Amino acid sequence: MRLEAITWDRLTEALAERILETEPADGGPWLRVAVDGAPAAGTAGPAEALAEALRIRGRSVLVVGTVGFLRPASLRYEYGREDSDTYYNGWFDTGALWREVFGPLEPGGSGRVLPDLWDPATDRATRSPHRRLAPGGVLVLHGPLLLGHWFPFDLTVHLRLSPGALRRRTDAGELWTLPAFARYEDEVDPAAVADVVVRADDPRHPAWGGLG
Repeated sequence: MRLEAITWDRLTEALAERILETEPADGGPWLRVAVDGAPAAGTAGPAEALAEALRIRGRSVLVVGTVGFLRPASLRYEYGREDSDTYYNGWFDTGALWREVFGPLEPGGSGRVLPDLWDPATDRATRSPHRRLAPGGVLVLHGPLLLGHWFPFDLTVHLRLSPGALRRRTDAGELWTLPAFARYEDEVDPAAVADVVVRADDPRHPAWGGLG
């Protein structure tokens, strides 16, 4: 894939305009957008910037991070605190994401989305109230390993890090997760399946492959 240099501001504007032109694939009233990438890629910043650009354009937006849908520690650490296979398959509560985030946004759904479910710091339920996303609104879900679960996204953005950049930018205490991302590359190939790929090796100088 040929990548061209772009600024984050230009990228955000281009994505926002693309979303305005996109119709929900299921015929419902809500759009669902993924900003996928390893924690080292920092998906929260681009997701929030995109949300703000959409709000300026008159769209209702709800940003949800998968960090709020971790499984309880007893399940995450069942096979030890540094098991990369469990991180890949069992850290994130995909069932809850289907039920609490995507389900309400199906055609005929209530639009009442739960923004988070579990606080990893306290290892307790967050008890956050539901948030209602108005018809015509956009869900922006961000976090790692999003593209291998058949989630019904209408637009997917993958923040790509080379293996070297991923290792360099990952906190020392999280290096044990790297085999999970190598497996993600092998089994899902996110750069091939995402609608938009952004190379983020240098966070100051992103590059992308265009909107396709």
